[in-house]
Amino acid sequence: MKFVDEASIYVRAGKGGNGALSFWREKFVAKGGPDGGDGGNGGSVLLVADEALNTLIDFRFTKKYIAESGESGQGRDMTGSKGADLEIKVPVGTTVIDDDTGETLGDLVRDGQKLKVAQGGHHGLGNTRFKSSTNRAPRQTTKGTVGEERTLKLEMKVLADVGLLGLPNAGKSTFIRAVSSAKPKVADYPFTTLVPNLGVVKVKKHQSFVIADIPGIIEGASEGAGLGIRFLKHLVRNRILLHIVDLAPWDEITPAEAAVIAVNELHQFSPALAERDRWLVLNKTDMVPEDELEERCQSVIDALGWEGKAYRISAISGEGTEVLCLDLMTALDEQRELLMESPEAREKEKAVRALIDEEGRNRIMSLREKRRLAGKMVDDDDFDEDDYDVEVEYVS
Repeated sequence: MKFVDEASIYVRAGKGGNGALSFWREKFVAKGGPDGGDGGNGGSVLLVADEALNTLIDFRFTKKYIAESGESGQGRDMTGSKGADLEIKVPVGTTVIDDDTGETLGDLVRDGQKLKVAQGGHHGLGNTRFKSSTNRAPRQTTKGTVGEERTLKLEMKVLADVGLLGLPNAGKSTFIRAVSSAKPKVADYPFTTLVPNLGVVKVKKHQSFVIADIPGIIEGASEGAGLGIRFLKHLVRNRILLHIVDLAPWDEITPAEAAVIAVNELHQFSPALAERDRWLVLNKTDMVPEDELEERCQSVIDALGWEGKAYRISAISGEGTEVLCLDLMTALDEQRELLMESPEAREKEKAVRALIDEEGRNRIMSLREKRRLAGKMVDDDDFDEDDYDVEVEYVS
């Protein structure tokens, strides 16, 4: 299954039915009055979050969605039938944007959550509505109004509590394999991860969290180099970022340089995202000589000006991962409790996510515009989605 995280669709709500112009005609009734019924309302278009879906690929093939129109009214005061609402299923984690105005219409983050994106047209009035003591035989009616129409941009962001940040071959995919049952591709060359990988980490009974790995970012990612710019937006919904640094890099770059590159690219993509709660994880301690380990770890800490705790792990052997996961679960539980108890904290979190969304979207659009002006783009996509035939799923 191809992983598709963006799609554009056209939606149009149904038109309202017209009101009827009719008069009561019956044998032995000399003067029947007006009996024209109202039309029916047009159907609306709604998006419905469905946890069974994990990509937007269906919208690559069907791009136009039109709801049913309401029927016109009839004589004998019969009202026209209402047009049926059109419900379109999208993956949980989909952001809906009006492509013409750039307005964010909503986020679908819970299974079954609905969002009305096009209001159905209002029904027309039959001539019965216009009768009065001075107007016994009205011939006025009104027509139903047209339904709303929009061009929508759908953006899917994976829903995970923890996001992994780092350069290619830092050991992010190996870490997910070590702490969950997810089996992302692991190899001894860079860019083995082409799409986000998700895993469910079970810490204790009834205690678990979701962790997400995105393709590694490289220097210049914020200007379009590599794959990281396309997937950094998936870190928007993560409450904690794990910055994984390779202590035994495969190329000539030092661990300190690699750490600084990742942070710099994150800042350029979205300053608000860079300010999210971020933990430092020093990986591949088993591949560094003991007499050099302390020096390499300290060099990374000094280069970042890091003042918090730095976790030292070996993802391939699992050393240090249990303590890290327990601490993550504790921190996530505390954050979740705070959000449940404090309306102010929920509003602040909502505002921060909206800001990160806006900064990331502006960055991507700016990059696309630069490429378009340089004559390097034919259409609006950064990549050909046919290049990535990988299914993304939650695995516990």
